[in-house]
Amino acid sequence: MDKEFEYYTLLGVTPRATPDEIQAAFDALCREIPQDKQDKTTNPAYARLVTAYEVLSDPERRSTYDSLLVETKSLKLVNLQVKASRNRVKVSDAEQIVYLLVNILPPAQEMKQQPLNLSLVLDRSTSMQGSRLSHVKTAVELIVNKLTKSDIFSVVSFSDRAEVVVPAGNVENPTAVVGQLRSVQASGGTEIFQGLQAGLQELRKAELANHTNHLILLTDGHTYGDAEQCLELARRMAQQNIGITAFGLGTEWNDQFLDELVTPSGGQSNFIEQPNEIIEHLQKRIQGLGAIYAQNIAIKTDLHTQASIKDGFKLEPFAQPLALDDEMLSLGNLEGRAPMSVLLELKIAPHEMETRINIPIEMVADIPGPQLRQQTFKHTHCLYVLAEVPKEMPPDDIVEAVRVMNMYRMNEKVWQEVEAGRLDVASTHMQHLSTRLLEAGETALAQQAQREMARIASAGTMSLEGRKKLKYGTRALINRNNLSKEHHE
Repeated sequence: MDKEFEYYTLLGVTPRATPDEIQAAFDALCREIPQDKQDKTTNPAYARLVTAYEVLSDPERRSTYDSLLVETKSLKLVNLQVKASRNRVKVSDAEQIVYLLVNILPPAQEMKQQPLNLSLVLDRSTSMQGSRLSHVKTAVELIVNKLTKSDIFSVVSFSDRAEVVVPAGNVENPTAVVGQLRSVQASGGTEIFQGLQAGLQELRKAELANHTNHLILLTDGHTYGDAEQCLELARRMAQQNIGITAFGLGTEWNDQFLDELVTPSGGQSNFIEQPNEIIEHLQKRIQGLGAIYAQNIAIKTDLHTQASIKDGFKLEPFAQPLALDDEMLSLGNLEGRAPMSVLLELKIAPHEMETRINIPIEMVADIPGPQLRQQTFKHTHCLYVLAEVPKEMPPDDIVEAVRVMNMYRMNEKVWQEVEAGRLDVASTHMQHLSTRLLEAGETALAQQAQREMARIASAGTMSLEGRKKLKYGTRALINRNNLSKEHHE
């Protein structure tokens, strides 16, 4: 903010100054100015002083000024940008939908990164034997060699019980870590809670406040009888600033469970179809975790009495649906120099007369470099309700984001209809999805949708393979769309 508008500085008071202190400061400064110089039209310095006093002595104007001050100072830490599908809606007695694209960008300057505190929690149940476990071991070997000397690393394997394979510590001898991994053998059932709990214990051996803390789970099966324990543990871990990434390998695992598991920390869940893809997925995730600029980012869900969030979807750095179950929308971390992008679907209440709706976007985040906790960043977006609204096209990036997100939601709707026994409706939705995918040039996904439509008609359900290919395939379109856009630019 320009010094000309730093009103607290002009009066020589702090932002916590009382009305009496502001009055006293103004009176004292006026006494220092000769009477013939106390003219706003001829003395710019006196005019600025009077303006500062008028703003800060008026409670409503001071509140507005303070909000502006917070937004301006926040830009030095994180750049919060908001773009709407439309800034004007028509007077109507029905609800209307407006999309907001929220981009969260780090500032231009680099900041010191915190070391990584990482625990890999690996399923070693009987179904992981053979190439699956072999590829996991190879991936971990590559990851170990990419860690820095200040990073802390641990490995836990689990079946129906957990075993600490590599205790938490700095990786001083990668060869020794690789040797410890070779002892892991596949056997037993799948109880994910055992692995998560052991992984958390290893993470807690480090000073959590001084690290980027993350647990990566890799599993190929359903957990047995402990799902609620896992979800409760995930919520507690999020409160301790520990993020979770969950990878499902093959087709036998529960995708809804993994989505719920990563939601409290704003983490990522993803589908690894073939064992030879494990290395790529793990390496990409580690790369993102190695450069965290802001942590525990969350957006307040209570926006306005006339505008509420109907749905939310994270677009970047990875595509992930967002849960609206809490007062805050957990978004996870701002990774490296890449932006975080979130698409919010807003429901605008009916309005029968013209008005202006000021929609406050309030975000909180931890900035680990300068050790700043629970920093608040604000942006106010103005939406005008008018009797006549000129026809205008939404921005191209919002159109593309909504188009791809709707394909993902259409597939999720099919699954809901199948589970509810409405097979005719499910088949109709699947046909529409297949058509949309063909129009988008996604032939393989469109053909998968056609096969699943036939299966719904004949067997009354979707295949596990088809369910995951379509769910994560349509989700991945969001990432691919953003990447192609960046390369084009």
